[in-house]
Amino acid sequence: MASKFLKSNRTGWLMAGPAAALIGCFVILPFVFAIILSFTNQRLVSPNAAEFTGLANYRQLLGMATLTLDPVKDEAGVVKLAADGTPEYPAVRSFTRNNPDHPDLAGMREWFSFDHGDSRTFILARDVVFMQALLNTFIFVLVVAPLQGGLALGLALLINQRLRGINLFRAIYFMPVVVSIVVVSLLWRFIYDGQSGLLNNLLGAISFGAMPKVDWLGNPNTALGAIILMSVWQAVGFHMVIWLSGLQTISPTLYEAGAIEGASKWQTFRYITWPGLRNTAVLVLIVITMQAFALFAQIDVMTGGGPLDSTQTIVFQAVERGYGKQDISGGSTISVILFVIVLSISMIQRWLTRERT
Repeated sequence: MASKFLKSNRTGWLMAGPAAALIGCFVILPFVFAIILSFTNQRLVSPNAAEFTGLANYRQLLGMATLTLDPVKDEAGVVKLAADGTPEYPAVRSFTRNNPDHPDLAGMREWFSFDHGDSRTFILARDVVFMQALLNTFIFVLVVAPLQGGLALGLALLINQRLRGINLFRAIYFMPVVVSIVVVSLLWRFIYDGQSGLLNNLLGAISFGAMPKVDWLGNPNTALGAIILMSVWQAVGFHMVIWLSGLQTISPTLYEAGAIEGASKWQTFRYITWPGLRNTAVLVLIVITMQAFALFAQIDVMTGGGPLDSTQTIVFQAVERGYGKQDISGGSTISVILFVIVLSISMIQRWLTRERT
């Protein structure tokens, strides 16, 4: 006999059933399989049966260590200098390759290093490419989230007015959102072209030829920044619409009261507009963060993760390993790690932006 709860909500369950079934088949079930595969050595196409490997995949991806070395000295105790005049240090590979004194460093590679005093500390990682992808993704999120959210709010404030032709500006700002991200990436790849790209031509015209041409996507120092700029431009219209919907829920009487009290524009924004956008701000922040962590199409089309792994991202690594290298267990492990990261950050954001009584 059906419960009273099910009877009273039968229509709702029937309407939500198809969507719930699709989510279960194409989201929840694959994720459960990803968790299971992350504990195996499963290949995409292999005649060998998968074997349980425990946390080996996680150790391979997240394994890190530090190695501090003193400079090499000659018999007289004088520090040896390299050809460029800097102190010479022992080779890292002598500690990471078949060294019985440091078995925990076996298979690791140098990620980066820094000097302190006369010593140099090397940061080692078992998977340097994944660590670089992790770092690039966090840089992308930390830059895009405030920049895109702030710019979208500014645009929403500009178009939240009763002016003739304002709908035209709303359509122009939103237009990049409806264009395929692949098409946008291709167009911006031409804009960033190092020889005849629009950006180089424009900068050359402004500087009367004084500014040299830059290979924006071929330079490790500019590639990630170029993709960040394009990504902010492409998606800012979507978040502008969300901010705009939040602005239109604020009662006009509050602004009228502020005007009567002689509030300045800044005071109006600080004490009326921003408090009224609190829930909208939480939504925008979480959505931008989730979209930023899912960065893939721009990388795949514009740089392929290069140059020198400067634009590697977590999702790109998951796809590259799972399908490009046919390491489905490694790709699944990266997907699980990404899920844990996004879930943790979303919960922290929700806690920080909660309503305090």
